[in-house]
Amino acid sequence: MRAARATLALLLMIAAALCGAQSPPTSDARAQAPPAAFGPPRPAAPAARLDIALVLPLEAPAYARAADAVRAGFMAAAEAAGAANRCIVIGHGDDGVLPAFDAARDRGVRVIVGPLVRDDLKTLGIAGGDWPATIALNQLDDGSPLPPNTWSLALTVESDARTIARRAFDDGIKSIDVIEGDSPLTRRLANAFAADWTGLGGSAPSSYPMAGSRDALLDLRKSLTRAPPNAVLLAASGDQAALVKPFLPNLTAYASGLVFERPLAANARDLDDVRVVEIPWILTPDAPELAALPRREFSSAALTRLYALGLDAFRVAQAFVAGVPDRLSFDGAIGHLALDGQRQFEREGRMGVYRDGQLVPLGPR
Repeated sequence: MRAARATLALLLMIAAALCGAQSPPTSDARAQAPPAAFGPPRPAAPAARLDIALVLPLEAPAYARAADAVRAGFMAAAEAAGAANRCIVIGHGDDGVLPAFDAARDRGVRVIVGPLVRDDLKTLGIAGGDWPATIALNQLDDGSPLPPNTWSLALTVESDARTIARRAFDDGIKSIDVIEGDSPLTRRLANAFAADWTGLGGSAPSSYPMAGSRDALLDLRKSLTRAPPNAVLLAASGDQAALVKPFLPNLTAYASGLVFERPLAANARDLDDVRVVEIPWILTPDAPELAALPRREFSSAALTRLYALGLDAFRVAQAFVAGVPDRLSFDGAIGHLALDGQRQFEREGRMGVYRDGQLVPLGPR
């Protein structure tokens, strides 16, 4: 009997311990929340809303450096605006623009910025996909319409040609001839200028090939002296223009900064008095409208211009997030931008002039 009572007492003690009946109460200071693993699952933190996808050929060897400059400018502007967490960068390689655009759409973005390469823009037009509002960073040069729901923000010599034609017309120039290099870029500049100039009522310009030898330069001078125009357009590189400029008679000379890739310092003085269209980011870096944007140095003016294109591309994309704006016009890093009725952003650069080998702003007419 005594053994049975001892066994019963032991069982009661064990039961009490398992049920916690004999445990002393825990003070508030020592109270612990149950481990998270044993509690209800915590709700997942909401993902940041993505507004804009920047689609660039970052993995295409031929375009990677250019694309990275655009990316750097775009993200610098996004960070300055406190919106970097609502943007995503999607890189692609050659022939990868369609999957990249599909990936951007699948992420639920409201605006896509890209493509950068003209052939990729043609590919989008042929594919005809159902993508969000798209800000293309190039234009079609064959008169083809832009893909649906696409707007063009391009840094092209055609814009510079239009600015030069208007400035020359405002300067009172009556006749202007073109000295043309043999690259595709210089031919595009020359052709676009001729169209814009005659559209303003000017006479069709005569065209002269870019001369390299001394005899050819002397012949060019004789031709321009025999039937002198009021001005010339130097559709040539900076070094080529510096070579031909001393052989010109006393004429006003215009040029595009997109063609002038920083002529050598030894040649820059030969460009004195040449009037050049350039982007404000390079020509007037201290302009108040550019003060809040982060600066970055690049090895070439071409990459600097692409960085500036990225800065303005973010501002344009941000304006499209809430819906396509009826009007959009502002002074940007690549020039004054205004949205026209053809889904194109018309760009007007700033006029500069070489003085003592330095490009400085030229005042308004």
